[in-house]
Amino acid sequence: MSVMQRVVKATTRKGKKVLMKKEPQVIEGPKRALFFQGRKTSEKVRSLLKDLYDIKKPDASKLSRKNDITIFENAKPVEDFCKKHETPLFMMGSHSKKRPDNLVVGRMYNYALLDMIELYVESYEGLKEFAASKITLGTKPCLVFNGPQWDLSDELKQLKSIFIDFFHREYVENVRLQGIEHTISFNATPDGKILLRSYKVVLKKSGCRTPRIELEEIGPRVDFTLRRSKLPEEDLMREACRKPKELKVTKKKNISTDELGSTHGRIHIGKQDIHKLQTRKMKGLKKTAAERKAEKSKVRTVLVVNNDINTMKKKRG
Repeated sequence: MSVMQRVVKATTRKGKKVLMKKEPQVIEGPKRALFFQGRKTSEKVRSLLKDLYDIKKPDASKLSRKNDITIFENAKPVEDFCKKHETPLFMMGSHSKKRPDNLVVGRMYNYALLDMIELYVESYEGLKEFAASKITLGTKPCLVFNGPQWDLSDELKQLKSIFIDFFHREYVENVRLQGIEHTISFNATPDGKILLRSYKVVLKKSGCRTPRIELEEIGPRVDFTLRRSKLPEEDLMREACRKPKELKVTKKKNISTDELGSTHGRIHIGKQDIHKLQTRKMKGLKKTAAERKAEKSKVRTVLVVNNDINTMKKKRG
């Protein structure tokens, strides 16, 4: 039995825009995340999912129903969810006697599981428990990773990469000081804990041009502990991190960039005669009548001397 493949073509201008939007882009927008629950979830994990969903909005989707999913045994249902909602990131909360207060955060590549890490929510204080004023919806946060432990183990390296992808928004070239309103701090302690803290950046008067900066904690405040993890294969991770040809910087000859970002270029030119260069004609640089008369008389004297020398040479010859 033959399967006929249909090629969908747009018949209207709006349909063409929709199809072009679904195609792979050279510069992708903010990554969307999917929040959902497992077969059983504790009140602590449900509140944490809601708080992280509020921080990630509007680039997030949340499912209200419970799902019978054991993601480390079978990741196919999660891949189908992410493909349906077009979300390359996911966060699942679950609770069981063996693994209470459990949180799984992971990523997809081409709607197939790339990596995921399981965390134990040891302690949690929600957004409602902090009386400070909250941030604006869709604010781009400043991510801070404290502690040398982030670079010591493969699990923490991968978790750092997942957190950066999870809370990162659109790319920007310039940052305005008043635009930095939210800071998320991740502390990796020597005893294996991961402390998540969220602060609001407050700019206060300092008596000079640069304001005085203070951090006001707005929540959530979470202490994590690592559990299971599924790290990606090297070939798959290399393929997922591959940049398109349009974004690759080609090295240009005789052009270099210093540490401060300034571009320097070297130009090779031939030997120049300074006396033949065309300079700017200014009224103040024009020769006076006396200088022109002296120059003409000098030229005449040189011509007379040359004629006398030539006549003497002819007589001798």
